[in-house]
Amino acid sequence: MHTVTPWSTTAQADIENNEILLEKKILDFVYQVYNTGDSLWIVAITPGNGKIAFRTAFAMNSCFEVVNLFDDENTIVILLNSRLGNYKIRIDFPDTATPLLHYTTTFTAAVPLMIPFWPRDIIPLTQNGSVENTSGKIHMEQFGSRSGLLFASITKPQTGSFFYFQNLTSISEYCEATQTESKNTVGGNWPEIGFQLPTTDKLPLPAGIAFTISDAYIVLEAEIFKQTDSICEHFLNNLVKIYKVLEQPGIEYNDWPDIAQKVITDLTHNKGAWTQKNGIPYLNAYLCDYETPAESMVQLAVLAPFKEFEKWSGKKQPLCEDLIKGLPAFYDPKINCINRWLPALADQLDQSEEHKKEMVMDSWYLHHPLINLARLALHGEKTAEKLVLDSIDYVIKTAHHFKYSWPVFYDMQTFEIIKKETAPGAGGEKDVPGAYAHLMLLVFKLTQEKRYLNEAEKAAKKLQELGVDILYQANNTAFTAGALLELYKITNKKLYLDLSYTCLAGLFKNVQLYDCRYGFGKNYTNFFSIFPLNDAPYTAAYEELEVYAALSKYFIQAKDVDILPALKTLIPEFIKYAVGRIAYYYPPLLPKEMLSKEVKTGEIQADLWVPLEDLYNGWEQSGQVGQEVYGAGMAFGVVPRQYIKIDEDFLIFIDYPNQYKKRGKVITINLDGDKDMSCNLKIIKLGNENIKMKVFKDKKALSAFNESAKMHEYKVSGQGSVKIQW
Repeated sequence: MHTVTPWSTTAQADIENNEILLEKKILDFVYQVYNTGDSLWIVAITPGNGKIAFRTAFAMNSCFEVVNLFDDENTIVILLNSRLGNYKIRIDFPDTATPLLHYTTTFTAAVPLMIPFWPRDIIPLTQNGSVENTSGKIHMEQFGSRSGLLFASITKPQTGSFFYFQNLTSISEYCEATQTESKNTVGGNWPEIGFQLPTTDKLPLPAGIAFTISDAYIVLEAEIFKQTDSICEHFLNNLVKIYKVLEQPGIEYNDWPDIAQKVITDLTHNKGAWTQKNGIPYLNAYLCDYETPAESMVQLAVLAPFKEFEKWSGKKQPLCEDLIKGLPAFYDPKINCINRWLPALADQLDQSEEHKKEMVMDSWYLHHPLINLARLALHGEKTAEKLVLDSIDYVIKTAHHFKYSWPVFYDMQTFEIIKKETAPGAGGEKDVPGAYAHLMLLVFKLTQEKRYLNEAEKAAKKLQELGVDILYQANNTAFTAGALLELYKITNKKLYLDLSYTCLAGLFKNVQLYDCRYGFGKNYTNFFSIFPLNDAPYTAAYEELEVYAALSKYFIQAKDVDILPALKTLIPEFIKYAVGRIAYYYPPLLPKEMLSKEVKTGEIQADLWVPLEDLYNGWEQSGQVGQEVYGAGMAFGVVPRQYIKIDEDFLIFIDYPNQYKKRGKVITINLDGDKDMSCNLKIIKLGNENIKMKVFKDKKALSAFNESAKMHEYKVSGQGSVKIQW
């Protein structure tokens, strides 16, 4: 038996003892509306007669009087009065092909109100008995500033499952007026779960203004989910059902080629980005952090996308050569592998943190630089090829020692575990087996030696043990998803495809699928942001870039695989919003007042085109960690993926993952997303020629929705073929 609060103890009896105000049937599900005095409930009844109640409004220290009830085929509107103010509840069913319930509640206070308490809005009901006797399994729920969602199965009684989504964009005005936050608002303890309106402790809710205090979407299912693959598949499917009816913010266009040039200029000339050893320049991890030795991960995090940009631009980039020259010095003969820290500077480590010690390795840091070296090697960089092949046996030796289950920190020479788990009982860095598998597949491509493929499979199978909790660090989980898809294509073993879906579910659970329009968050678009860790309080530039790049590759790699339809919606939409959003890590695009005065590492130069590590929602200032030099590859990663060069005269921009072919004076772009969604196509003039191009979508001529001398803009369906000819 669970303990409950007074606001839930009598809920079932109150509902049973009141008359139904209104009843609606959608497919095999019935929805009943009840006024129980201090609450207005919608009770959903499943085909098996299971019941779950959703509290749409709470009267606080008052009772409701129903003033008006309007019902037509599509929408129900209920007007309520209380002594404290007026409520308006709008109920609709936006997709009659599925049992999808949507309700929005607005409240207009009669007097300025402090709100010290608000009950959760979901209560599972029983056939006979009390809510405290119910049991359930919460599969996924909101943490911090992530999407306001909760996915759960009711196991006692065996009612079924529900996917709840609170559109937190809608409560931004409430948060702005009361100086509250929308983080950690959806969750709770069984059986009192769901959304809890942020309580006020600074400012009262003003009188006389209608504020949205709930905007909820619920998908009901008759099944109870126990297996990881079914939990993840239904999570992704239900998220798409809601995404498609959710109001999505507009897309902002950023001139990424121009940003890339600004980044090159600032990296070239700003001394705070660099340190030197033996006459060779190395990038600092953070701007003006001269105390921490150079790191291999930092050099390669910028170099790998920079080489992609160099190939795209067709122009040699001197900074690339500088960075390549410095790489061999990271090879450490003590372990026959490249090290995290430049061995010649290891004595500068101040030992202020566990990892800032010579020979202490953070598990993912071993693999990440080698992954980028392998990518460079596959593009013909001989220095990178030698380093990765000279290091790979040590990496395999480490994997065998830890039996493909890596701790957080260990000694690189003795393999002594220095920190086993991220938190007590939470395990080590869970997605490192996937990063290892990704590295092994890259080296397999490089050498064609089957032992690397065998290693990739052994590590990938280790991920089966983790359930829905694969994600440790988002970029590594995204690489893992791609490696698993590749393994599926090589072996045709469905296990790997299912595991890749588990990774992707972990990623899409870790996004912010709303726009924070209060506090400092209103200064930049943050819809569809992704957090670097499960418990990170901020989004981070470098991890966002790598997730974006990894999902772009996953999608293109999946073109000949019958992947979950939900992914054909979610991945391209994530890419679209990332391209429009991540430029806001560059401080010149942010108001100065939202930048932190205190910085953990180095310093912030607000006019410099080097990204902040950290962007916060709401009332917290950003840049608290520092200005992240190793995130400076962001623009170099975006440009080659989203821009197509046509000689020196024009650029074609498209914000979906795409593949294209150029024949003569025709570009054909293939899109494999969702036909119901749309992406943005722009033809951008660079030279003196006028834009005289014709655009066809699936052989039909398209008209630009906006034309200027410099740019023609089109909106195109996310699926099909786009042809541009001139």
